[in-house]
Amino acid sequence: MGDLWMTTALPAALHRTWASMIARGVLALLLGLLAFAWPGITLLVLVSLFGAYAFVDGLFALAAAMHPSGEGRRGVLVLQAILGVAAGIITYLRPSVTALSFVIVAAAWAILIGGLEIATAVRLRIEHEWLLVLSGAVSILFGVVLLLRPTAGALALVWMVGTFAVLFGVLRIALGFRLRTLARAAGPAAP
Repeated sequence: MGDLWMTTALPAALHRTWASMIARGVLALLLGLLAFAWPGITLLVLVSLFGAYAFVDGLFALAAAMHPSGEGRRGVLVLQAILGVAAGIITYLRPSVTALSFVIVAAAWAILIGGLEIATAVRLRIEHEWLLVLSGAVSILFGVVLLLRPTAGALALVWMVGTFAVLFGVLRIALGFRLRTLARAAGPAAP
């Protein structure tokens, strides 16, 4: 199944998206590391970091949707772009947002993005799709924990965001490298 699967079943679009997947993972990983490096960070700065990450992640999703390789996944990518950009804009329009409001926005974004990740994995039916499913599950779990503990202190929220971002980023990077390996093994369709 190995080589035959890689050349016949791997969607051509994935050949060109591994770099974007890795870039999005690196962004999440950097967000997580910054949260751990500055544990005394204020909620306003945390809101700014989250807003910047969500906005840039949305722009990456929009770029992937506009790329010819986004064919067949365009709807999901556009929805991810809208959610990310909207979450980023909401955080900047209300910089004095309360911790509870931020928690609800972050939780809703994480749950929706996680659901989209799982739906994408199920739809694509690629080898090692469990990485995308696990990435989505981590995102949903993060959102649910935030909703269950909305009055968590700012420091606890920083640690939760840091943990989520590091796990999500590592899983995204792993999936991106796996896609790169599959693209190279498939041959000419790869960039």
